[in-house]
Amino acid sequence: MGIVKIDDDLHEEVRRASSVMCRSINAQAEFWMKIGMLAEANPTLSFNDIVRRQFAAAHVRPADLAVA
Repeated sequence: MGIVKIDDDLHEEVRRASSVMCRSINAQAEFWMKIGMLAEANPTLSFNDIVRRQFAAAHVRPADLAVA
């Protein structure tokens, strides 16, 4: 595990987003990095497509999570 230096303003954005998404600051930053890496590798996919593929890879059915 290494140390990643980020701008103070970006760190504040991560902190705020983490509270909304019920993630730790580190988990939120890791999520954004992973999604960003996948988006760069798959530029034709939308955010929703990327998340859908990640759910499928983890054998999670998004339909099972839908709010009634």
